[in-house]
Amino acid sequence: MSDTPPALLEARGLVKRFPGVRALDGVGLAVGSGETVAVVGENGAGKSTLMKILAGVLSPDAGEIRVDGRPVTVGSVRAAERLGIALIHQELNLCDNLDVAANVFLGREPRRRGLMDVGRMEDEAERFLQAVGLDVSPRTLLGRLAIGHQQMVEIAKALSTGARLIIMDEPTSSLSQRETEHLFRVIRDLRSRGVAIVYISHRLGEVSEVADRVVVLRDGRNSGELGRGEIDHARMVRLMIGRELSQLYPHEPRAPGPEALEVSGLRTAAHPGHAVSFTVRAGEIVGVAGLVGAGRTELLGALFGVERARGGSVRVGGRAVDFRRPLDAIRAGMAMVPEDRKQQGLLLEMGVRENVSLASLWRRRLAWGFLDRAGERALAEEMIAQLRIKTPHDRQLVQFLSGGNQQKVVLGKWLALQPKVLLLDEPTRGVDVGAKQEIYRLMDDLAGRGVAILFASSELEEILGMSDRALVMHQGRIAGELPREKLSEESVMLLATGAAA
Repeated sequence: MSDTPPALLEARGLVKRFPGVRALDGVGLAVGSGETVAVVGENGAGKSTLMKILAGVLSPDAGEIRVDGRPVTVGSVRAAERLGIALIHQELNLCDNLDVAANVFLGREPRRRGLMDVGRMEDEAERFLQAVGLDVSPRTLLGRLAIGHQQMVEIAKALSTGARLIIMDEPTSSLSQRETEHLFRVIRDLRSRGVAIVYISHRLGEVSEVADRVVVLRDGRNSGELGRGEIDHARMVRLMIGRELSQLYPHEPRAPGPEALEVSGLRTAAHPGHAVSFTVRAGEIVGVAGLVGAGRTELLGALFGVERARGGSVRVGGRAVDFRRPLDAIRAGMAMVPEDRKQQGLLLEMGVRENVSLASLWRRRLAWGFLDRAGERALAEEMIAQLRIKTPHDRQLVQFLSGGNQQKVVLGKWLALQPKVLLLDEPTRGVDVGAKQEIYRLMDDLAGRGVAILFASSELEEILGMSDRALVMHQGRIAGELPREKLSEESVMLLATGAAA
């Protein structure tokens, strides 16, 4: 008889069906006390469905869940909490208008003689805040905290339920590098105290840093598992997509054409004291690197007329332009894919067809102002085929598409304009490895057709893999420019941190 203690949590043969879809097909997962297990996979692999079942949000159609070796039924979120399981969603489940203590104990407020015991609630909240290294008063209004501090409040909230296993879904998607490092320190501290972590992320570099073990899902099934000494980028990708990924970044430098975008002395509202100058040639891919707050997004926004520039000049195709609004940039031959596709790039409650045609409506009017519905339909079908957008039909609401396919819809909207200059702000944020590769191939294809591409990215691998040149920003200015042959993690980070300025 084995002396090995049972896993804190073990899922066996979980099955979950939705109409027309088998989201999980016999999936298993085991997590021990004090262990951090990362669950990775492409969009649609079944990660979210699995986590919702473990947290009591969904019920499985078949299979078994055991806690401490005993079969259990996780029929609700409350039932999961009683078993010591807490789920921290990617979009935080907190109330901005309440203070920190009220958020930590929301729905579980301690009472005394039938009334809320505010003093006890604040004292206990402070204890859990200290446990996650958050030095704020429990009386602080949550809405005044930075997103990274709000993430810590969520973890404190989970600990206050007595959680022995915390599921974190894309926990760093909105965090700065410093906030991410703090989160990792908290995870290591929790692990040392016996708390188990299930960590879901598309950022494989983070997974390599934080995970004791990696479980890979593909198409609703277990694809493989990697121990601590086996975890690396190539192995995870191979298990996620079912094939060798010999060339994630397909871009090969070409001889660039004439200058398509010329920027001289541009000053943004965020950094009016620094003038920015650079050029991008036709068929060239230029990356914009830098730490959070360096001014990358503000630069692209000023170029596209989202925010009024404080000075400087811009030329597109040799012609001087003055962008007071995005429509001016569009008419000059520019297009921009924003960082936040859901807030700024899509109308989630509308279909693929309407979203794809949105930016070109002004071109698709018939006499008397009526829309060309046949042309709109043909355009949507063309972009669905060209970008391989996975959708049952062109009227599908984009809110029901995966993150990667939503990003392709945003790209299709702008490619319909056949731009001369394409601005991309975090073009692969929140999409899986397979979708990333398709977006990289599209960027390379567009460059091959003579489109000038300027893209900002916080993923250093992306900058190194896809750039002909890289502009590195630091505190609102361009700290340096690196040709492809001089691009390295060290050279970029020296400039990004101001060490080489």
